[in-house]
Amino acid sequence: MSYDLTGPLDFDALGSVRPGSNILISGPAMAGRSDLAFSMLAGGSREGEGAIVMTTGDPADDVLADYRNRVENLDESRVAVVDCRGEGGRDSEHTPDGAYVHHVSSPGDLTGIGIGITRGIETLTDSGATAGRFALDSLSTMLTYTDRKTAFQFCHVLSSRFDSAGYVGLFTIDTEAHDEQTVQVIKQAFDGMVEISSDGGSRQARVLGLDGQPTDWQEF
Repeated sequence: MSYDLTGPLDFDALGSVRPGSNILISGPAMAGRSDLAFSMLAGGSREGEGAIVMTTGDPADDVLADYRNRVENLDESRVAVVDCRGEGGRDSEHTPDGAYVHHVSSPGDLTGIGIGITRGIETLTDSGATAGRFALDSLSTMLTYTDRKTAFQFCHVLSSRFDSAGYVGLFTIDTEAHDEQTVQVIKQAFDGMVEISSDGGSRQARVLGLDGQPTDWQEF
């Protein structure tokens, strides 16, 4: 099987992405990175796939509310949220509608995050989801809690985990929040990248690394 990540972006390179692929969505602040990642995630949920969101900023309740607006008749038993904002001693729970929520002490608790993602995959598999997509929003917050080498290793470990589960991963990063060397190091952990630019209110994107040569820029 393969994943069709087109919809918000109509690139051939996104039309058949192999399971286990990790894709970095990079661009400046307010360029639409998060919206693009969640739109790609929602495309899978509409087909009955599992969806895991790792949030470093918005609370799980807000993430779920936004996601319900994106996916009509959402099967929440196939949705998991790893909430890394820190919620005291809370660990994991199921919402009344069946979504799985795992709480982690901070975006720097990589062990807790890994446990939450693993439990999320297991929960979605138990719900009947044989395929799934993961979105991390955002790596930039994580990089304020850890160094780029540790973040790179974390992304590499997740790549192996998603390869085993047959998932595809989507990770956002704010290119303006880091020096060029940090961004270059992080890029090496990914199979491909969607690069976003924002100029004068116009948003454009291109795909690198998934299908040979970089694509042309496309408005979205």
